[in-house]
Amino acid sequence: MATGTRYAGKVVVVTGGGRGIGAGIVRAFVQSGAQVVICDKDESRGRALEQELAGTVFLLCDVTREEDVRTLISETVRRFGRLDCVVNNAGYHPPPQWPEETSAQGFRQLLELNLLGTYTLTKLALPHLRKSRGNVINISSLVGAIGQVQAVPYVATKGAVTAMTKALALDESQYGVRVNCISPGNIWTPLWEELAAFTPDPAATIQEGTLAQVGVGAGSCGSGLGQGSQARCFTCSPLPPVSPQPLGRMGQPADVAAAAVFLASEANFCTGIELFVTGGAELGYGRKAIPGTPVEPPTIPS
Repeated sequence: MATGTRYAGKVVVVTGGGRGIGAGIVRAFVQSGAQVVICDKDESRGRALEQELAGTVFLLCDVTREEDVRTLISETVRRFGRLDCVVNNAGYHPPPQWPEETSAQGFRQLLELNLLGTYTLTKLALPHLRKSRGNVINISSLVGAIGQVQAVPYVATKGAVTAMTKALALDESQYGVRVNCISPGNIWTPLWEELAAFTPDPAATIQEGTLAQVGVGAGSCGSGLGQGSQARCFTCSPLPPVSPQPLGRMGQPADVAAAAVFLASEANFCTGIELFVTGGAELGYGRKAIPGTPVEPPTIPS
């Protein structure tokens, strides 16, 4: 049930809205007062969310099928008379693969979903978004910007989503349509859990994903040392170890959803941006060598 008015009276389509990040985005827009169309190719998940959340409508749609997407747009406009925001969230991350384990066919299929699905829905929605001076939000990924081991096709598709976002923002500015993207980092979803299960040690993989975010507490002097740190700042009193601060965790779908509602409802002077929702995972130095890779220690010139 809607509890806010940040996006009241607006109509939003969310692809891949049946679970994970998509379901979180659906919930956030409903709470902001919007009417939300849940698009998913899994009917059971979509219907369940529709029954749970007043103010939503589920429409069965596979974004890789253009005819499905045409029906999605026409039915949305028929029911609500307008369209204000499209959230292109539908996508997939394959299990880890070395480059030689990938195939051109698999790459094409991933492009159809992660990139061309976003392109098709956006293209067909634009006539209606231009009328409402609405906006597009594409869900990309942090790894599209920084890379990821054993994920060449996925990284390529998400990098392309980010690039397409910027190009669309330029083209659509003349119509008052804003186009932005969100690049999540480690967000705890059913897909993240499924991918971890493909690794030799799922628990270790989850632990590594959790530790990727910044989360060391600050001392009372604000030095960045003290609580939760092995080091101590000598300008403030020693403090007992405590739990990491809130960023030292995996993200939740609600974190991405909050960013989406902000971009749609309040970020009126933002277009073509890539908003990282990562807990700072991309910051600072980190180990890049694959475990087991021979490394050569540096030598000090004489």
